[in-house]
Amino acid sequence: MTGMGVKVESGGDDEGVTGEGDVPSAGAGAAPAGASASSESLGYEQARDELIDVVRRLEAGGTTLEESLALWERGEVLAKVCRRWLEGARARLDAALSAEG
Repeated sequence: MTGMGVKVESGGDDEGVTGEGDVPSAGAGAAPAGASASSESLGYEQARDELIDVVRRLEAGGTTLEESLALWERGEVLAKVCRRWLEGARARLDAALSAEG
């Protein structure tokens, strides 16, 4: 995610997050640091939509430093949830394609 010249997405050393059970990833079950139980159960679209809102709020400005940091941290968690969903979807597609071939 980008906003105000900054990138929210972090490196790949975070733990796995499972979405709503049908797209697990390697290391599923362990939440990234700062993730709440509610973050772990978010579907891709929910996490993406909330992430978009977080970016808009950060880009709009007008928040205190504390509020901005809290938004940033929430954005990090949401970006990880989205990334895990996408990685799980990619793994399912790869498996389906290899089964065809």
